[in-house]
Amino acid sequence: MATILVTGATGTVGTELISALANRGLTVRAGVHSLIKGDRLRQMHPELQLVEIEYSKPQTLHVALTGVDRLCLITPFSEDQVEIGKRVIDAAKLAGVQHIVRLSAAGADAEPGIQLGRWHREVERHLEQSGIPYTILRPGSFMQNFVNYNAESICHEGKLYMPLGNGKVSYIDARDIALTAAHILSAEGSTHHGQAYELTGPQALGLDEVAAAISQATGQPVTYVDVPEETARQAMGQAPAWMSEAMLELYGLSKAGYAAGVTNTVEAITGCPPHTIEQFAHHNCHRFKASS
Repeated sequence: MATILVTGATGTVGTELISALANRGLTVRAGVHSLIKGDRLRQMHPELQLVEIEYSKPQTLHVALTGVDRLCLITPFSEDQVEIGKRVIDAAKLAGVQHIVRLSAAGADAEPGIQLGRWHREVERHLEQSGIPYTILRPGSFMQNFVNYNAESICHEGKLYMPLGNGKVSYIDARDIALTAAHILSAEGSTHHGQAYELTGPQALGLDEVAAAISQATGQPVTYVDVPEETARQAMGQAPAWMSEAMLELYGLSKAGYAAGVTNTVEAITGCPPHTIEQFAHHNCHRFKASS
């Protein structure tokens, strides 16, 4: 029975991946920043192993990786994300990990690319040079970001504010990223070793279409409002400069249409078509409605 460690296990993709790995005949270990925070995962999956990871403390990585055969490397969106990624890869090599699935981002291999992509590519290169068999997943923008970042204005104003103009994006449901990762992590043999997969949803969508899908699911009118870049910058005023500038660069790329590519990789690997925006909206409709 192989042991799989998932770092960032309480995040958007990590939470879904823990569920996707259940009932596959594997020992699943969830790397969490706080055991208290990870307790909800264990309530859902009593057989799950929880292990606390503090990236600045090598001993916690050593403990977390002991006995691990395969690793899904999900790092936080933080200023030191590159250093964290490299540190985990180095620790995994010392621990004898046999396969790493790295959650990267769409366009990470573009040259010169944007800052977010360059950060991900630096970690990818470190992994490629580590000598550990690897698979890289490069998903597009998550549908779940509409819940995480836009639900409040959708609930209370019926407005979806974004600086994307008429740009179309091939949004992907995090459940499809997780299912793809689970298939690769549980696969026998080396079919996926050395591969980099671009993951997208089934179609590229403008935000008018996203708003319409949420409106249909909730039965309440939702309208997309295109906001100027400077307004978006001001809205992120509490965020550190490195974060806001990286996000604005990503928005600009999407507005220009560079995030509209669609692949069939999810279905090719999992045998299941990726979720549509309508399915996502119906699944999460309670998140887009104000509490009565």
